Amino acid sequence: MRPVLLLIALVTLWFVADDAALLEPPGFLQTEPEVIAGSFTRCGPGRGYYCVIDGDTFKVGERDIRVVGIDTPEVEAECAAEAQAAERATQALQNWLNLASFRMTARIDEARDKYGRELRIVKRVNPDGSEDRLADHMREGGFARRYLGGWRGGWC
Repeated sequence: MRPVLLLIALVTLWFVADDAALLEPPGFLQTEPEVIAGSFTRCGPGRGYYCVIDGDTFKVGERDIRVVGIDTPEVEAECAAEAQAAERATQALQNWLNLASFRMTARIDEARDKYGRELRIVKRVNPDGSEDRLADHMREGGFARRYLGGWRGGWC
């Protein structure tokens, strides 16, 4: 009976722990890391192989990558305030992606969203072994808010 209680406690801890634990399941529930190293431009005419669509979505070739755990203002904004916030978020994402190479993984049970975008946990492992999670960076900078699926509030 005790092993079952231990398992329940560990699963519960995973669900109630900090956001990183909510967004990033244990390694055995993730895909192998994919390392990305390149220069990110803005998507549009003349874009590069790597480009940024908005504050939570970027492209690697023809692949659309949606960052897990955040929601950012839409580029096709409903008001001027949202348009300005979307531009800041898009620039912040591009800056982070261009700092250095990073890793992407996916939950093995949820690799795509309803729009067909690849859902990815995006982070960089620093030389000291610490991790720089993109979702945390975007939220802490005020460019994004926490998003675990479902209803998203407006930005206006």
